[in-house]
Amino acid sequence: METESEPYVRLASLRQLHHVVAGLNTARSLADTLQTVADGVVEGLGFEIAAVNLVRADGDLVVAALAGSPAAEAMMAGRVGSRASWERRLTMGEQWGSLRFIPYTEGWVLDEDDVPQWHTPSVIADRPDAWHPMDRLFAPLHASDGELLGVLSVDKPRNGRRPGAWGCEALQMYASQAAIAISNARLRSNMQRALVRLEREQQALRASEESFRQAFEYAPSGMAVAEMGGDQHGRLLRSNDALCRLLGRPAAAMRRYSFSDLVHPDDIGTLLRTSAAGGRAELRLARRDGSYVWVSLRNSVVADAADGPRYLLTHVEDIEERKRHELQLAHRASHDSLTGLPNAAELRTRLGARLCDLGRAGAGVPGGAVGAEGAFDEGAERFGDGFGFGAEPGAGAAEFGDFDARGIPGGPGTEAVEPYPEPFTEPFTESFSGLSAVAPDGRQAAPPGNGLPGFPAVPVPGGHGAGQGGAHHVHTFPPEGDGPGEKGLAVLFCDLDGFKSINDHYGHNAGDAVLVEVARRLSAGVRDDDTVARLGGDEFVVLADGLGRSEAEDLAVRLRNAIIPPIAIEGARSVQVGASFGIGWAACGLTAEEILQSADQRMYVEKRSRAKGHRRAG
Repeated sequence: METESEPYVRLASLRQLHHVVAGLNTARSLADTLQTVADGVVEGLGFEIAAVNLVRADGDLVVAALAGSPAAEAMMAGRVGSRASWERRLTMGEQWGSLRFIPYTEGWVLDEDDVPQWHTPSVIADRPDAWHPMDRLFAPLHASDGELLGVLSVDKPRNGRRPGAWGCEALQMYASQAAIAISNARLRSNMQRALVRLEREQQALRASEESFRQAFEYAPSGMAVAEMGGDQHGRLLRSNDALCRLLGRPAAAMRRYSFSDLVHPDDIGTLLRTSAAGGRAELRLARRDGSYVWVSLRNSVVADAADGPRYLLTHVEDIEERKRHELQLAHRASHDSLTGLPNAAELRTRLGARLCDLGRAGAGVPGGAVGAEGAFDEGAERFGDGFGFGAEPGAGAAEFGDFDARGIPGGPGTEAVEPYPEPFTEPFTESFSGLSAVAPDGRQAAPPGNGLPGFPAVPVPGGHGAGQGGAHHVHTFPPEGDGPGEKGLAVLFCDLDGFKSINDHYGHNAGDAVLVEVARRLSAGVRDDDTVARLGGDEFVVLADGLGRSEAEDLAVRLRNAIIPPIAIEGARSVQVGASFGIGWAACGLTAEEILQSADQRMYVEKRSRAKGHRRAG
């Protein structure tokens, strides 16, 4: 002990301590720092063996570095001691400042715990301050906030003595500097790991962005990125090549638009309803040439960062071919395959869309429905079963005379049953029977003209019928008179005269050619908003809205005169057919079927009236 008190020894020790402390700050990693700490004890503090026990994340301590004994390093490196066992050591030892010393006389109780330890055999000197091989000396390593970083354990002083006051103070100073070095090394290690992790994340992000870019740019279907929120909400930021080709617009031009600028006016509501995340819509987008293409839109929201701006990613798929096929199927289902006109189902749909249950039994109108059924029964009795709605085409025509093979004078190549009358010009009013009806007040009505129910012709908002009834329904009534404001929806029922004999004489191909030409002439003779439909066989129906009674009669005359001219069927051969018309009027409170049956009955009344007057077809 006396040699340690000499000044030159202390000065040499300080120099050595300064040297090893300086070495602590040159280590490049946490592992290097831990090994430098252990080596510094052996090199500068006069101990032959030193071990650094580092606190792990789970609280236990692992032998992270060892110096001075290859045999001890081989046996102890990497071994773990529990935190509880270490806490026991640090609390039971003698306190030499911040150091903990456990003499061999007390340490025997620790021989069986799980802390890795190594005892170097040596000769025990016969002195009170001699170091015993079973003595233990620990220097706890604390961070600046008091956290335990590890424990520095030392053994076998070179002078064979227990450290004196100067030796203990030097070890404490070294342990304090070692703790700082370990803290700094751990911080650097964490930063390095964070940098490595950040670099990996950035590489992954760059790879992800490149993958997205390639998937976006080279996707076979259209894709677009649009702003979400703010004043520029919906503006297209990026459009891939497939979308640009689909719409015929360059990418630079696409950035001036949003989908609301490109959508068909009729589809803007659909776009707005499905513009949120996960929204889907099928709508039309405008091409550069002014045409429209059917597309399917599917939206998803992407964020630039955790709290960064959000964008709308839209997938645009071309469904033009599918939509065209669907429209073709829908057209086939609702149109006649021969003439291309709306069929019976489509006719009833269009007519029914204008009707509601106002005035029908149970709808709150006294008297119930218009007495159509009784009128139809009466008509069936008067004209026979074959003249009702839905009879076989041409049935009943024989009663009035069908065409035969005799030609019309002055018409080479034209074949008909007998010379057809001059174009029909007489008014229809006298030809129609006045079928009785019940007005909305329950009284019998004797309608003027064609004998339809005498409902007022004033559109009334609202309605009580299911489907067509509602706040936006305008009631449909037949005109009472022929004044400027008396307008209604006329239903013209047309049946061809002499068509059956053409099928019999020339075959169905000729009959089909006649039907196609009649359909063309009827369509050419009405307005664009009117409907010409084929019920089946040689029966056609025309729906013409906004007509007065005389206007409907004039329309029937014009259409009948348009049908009369000869129709070419095979080469130079031509045939001639006539037509009988019956005019009905749409009225809320009636069904589409009742209105068609009413017009059908009036058609047979007109057919019979003309047959009696002319006794020839037409």
